[in-house]
Amino acid sequence: MPMIRLTVPTGALTDQGRTTVQRDLAAVLLRWEGAPDTPFFRAQAWSYLVELPEGAQTTAGDDEPRFLVEVVVPQGALSERRKAGLVEEATKTVLGAAGLGPDATLRVWVLVHEQPDGTWGAGGSVVRYADLVALAKGQRTDA
Repeated sequence: MPMIRLTVPTGALTDQGRTTVQRDLAAVLLRWEGAPDTPFFRAQAWSYLVELPEGAQTTAGDDEPRFLVEVVVPQGALSERRKAGLVEEATKTVLGAAGLGPDATLRVWVLVHEQPDGTWGAGGSVVRYADLVALAKGQRTDA
């Protein structure tokens, strides 16, 4: 199942962005993963917002806010094309939530972590990618 974590300095998001960014990023991830838009799959797309205390993030050059998006997906869930689309759309989503324009894209890093098959557990059982694919095929509303 997909998981996405956004780490930001406190106060770096707009009020509206802070309210919506987690669900927006989860929807972006599900779309690029190709998961069906069903209540079950939406409930499995976990999204975390980690706000760092003041002074906890900086660079050697300035104190402008930086944004780290970490994505965990089953290995094989994202082709190179899908990874590229995910990175591009997640970056735009974060910039929008922070009220920043495209000139700030280098302040957003997106790290895609692929979880090896057989190393993900949920509901007390190991979850395999093939099982998720079969489940998605059974829940598709667009097939």
